[in-house]
Amino acid sequence: MYEKTFPNKRFKYTLQFLNKHIDTSKSILDLGVKNPFSEIMIADGYVVKNTLGEDLDEDQSAIRNSTADVVTAFEIFEHLLSPYEILKSVNTNKIVISVPLKLWFSSAYRSKTDIRDRHYHEFEDWQLDWLLEKTGWTIKDRQKWTNPVKKIGFRPLLRWFTPRYYIIYAERG
Repeated sequence: MYEKTFPNKRFKYTLQFLNKHIDTSKSILDLGVKNPFSEIMIADGYVVKNTLGEDLDEDQSAIRNSTADVVTAFEIFEHLLSPYEILKSVNTNKIVISVPLKLWFSSAYRSKTDIRDRHYHEFEDWQLDWLLEKTGWTIKDRQKWTNPVKKIGFRPLLRWFTPRYYIIYAERG
């Protein structure tokens, strides 16, 4: 049997939030390639299909053609140039999204070796809310949490008190 052990706080809180709003009988299209969290969802009883690594800014066909009951987008919108197009393409009426929040004391993440592993957006909560509203979604629930790190310094201290992640459950229609 699957033991609910997690490599970090983010996975634990994300799964708790997902369980609160989405029944395991619902099929999920998880945006992004198969990853450790999609494996956790499957182990928890969800039927999950991931997108295949296509550039979702350019090609939303997997989203438009999906028959899933729910779309999830966990830490992917910050990598996209146009999450607006993604949200307009979703053809189901339930979505769960999490994003890292913009931190005033830290610049956006940018990998120097992998151009796909960069944050084009780091949202403030009101920006994601507005994006959802503008694309026809109604937020039903939201949550934020911190992401402390075990380092010494001013910025690590601020991470104990400043929310880093934001998750929403929204419906359309």
